[in-house]
Formats: sequence, structure tokens, C-alpha cells
Amino acid sequence: MKTTEPIRDKRQIRALSEYYLGRGQVRNHLLIVMGLHTALRISDILKLCWCDVYDFEHGCVRKSVHIAEKKTGKVKTIALHANIIVALTLYADTAKPDKPLFENPRTKKAIGRTQAYRIIRVAAESVKIQTRVSCHSLRKTFGYHAWKDGKHPELIMKIYNHSSLAITSRYLGITQDDIDAVYLGIRLVA
Repeated sequence: MKTTEPIRDKRQIRALSEYYLGRGQVRNHLLIVMGLHTALRISDILKLCWCDVYDFEHGCVRKSVHIAEKKTGKVKTIALHANIIVALTLYADTAKPDKPLFENPRTKKAIGRTQAYRIIRVAAESVKIQTRVSCHSLRKTFGYHAWKDGKHPELIMKIYNHSSLAITSRYLGITQDDIDAVYLGIRLVA
């Protein structure tokens, strides 16, 4: 089985996240933005309903989401990044409490994993991302860039709910170029 990689180039990430927005497909834009900024598995993203992310009493997007992860059963709270809040606000005209966030307009049910994969693949191919990209690439991209930005690997491990740092290290897709950058970037003697 081939593994997917994180998207390492931030320009490609920006192009991927903006691809559907430029085409007026706000739902698909939101899917990619949520995948990039929450580190959730696609199965957890697709099960979200509007009531999970939108406060109907106050008429605004929530600042965080509480979710029980499908794979682990663990409950976690995820602060919603400003990019997610903007995307949700753009899409909020379709909000109804029990409506799936990523609704298939024909069936009125949440889209499936296969459709989510297609949405991500079309955008990735269109913006010329050369590496193998799937739904899981969005989750891996979050961790890779958190690590590159200096976030402690144990914190990333906790976000992912991994049982060991070794799993997280493999998951991040650290390359020889990343290792070389550490060797070359350390300044111990002036």
C-alpha cells in the first residue's frame, strides 16, 4: 500500500485551500480548510453537523468544536482556526441544526470518504501538487508544519492521539532534507 505524504510547500497549501473558493464551491473549500487546520481524520470531519460548529442561539460560528474521535473514541476539543471560521461564515447561509456540514445535495446526507477523496484529488491535481495526496495528507500536513514551526513533537503526538513518538515521527514524513537543515542550521560556535 502506498503512503501519502504531507504537503510541504506552503504555496501549494494556499493554492489547494483556495482552489474551490475561486470556483464558488464553498463546501469543498471548507472541507480542505478543516482538514488542514484540525488534524482530524476525514471520517471525523465528515460526521460533523452544523450544530457542532454553529451556535444557532447567538447566530455565530463557534470558536471550538468538541468531537469524539471515531477511531479512538477519545473526546477532544479543537479550537477553530480563523481560516475555518471565515470558511464557515461564508457557508453559514446553508446552516440548519441537524444538517450535515458536508451535505450531498441529492441525498441530504453527509458526503462519503470517496467523494471527499475526489474533492481533494481534483484540487491537488489542478494546482499541480506532484506528491501522492489523499484525505490523510491534510492531517499529515498539519503535523508536518506544526513540527517545522517548532511545536514540540510530544504535543503533536497528543494532538494525533498516537501511542508513541516513533509513530508520530514516521507520520510526519520527515525527509533527509529536513534532517540536513537541522545539521546546517545549528550555530554553536560563532
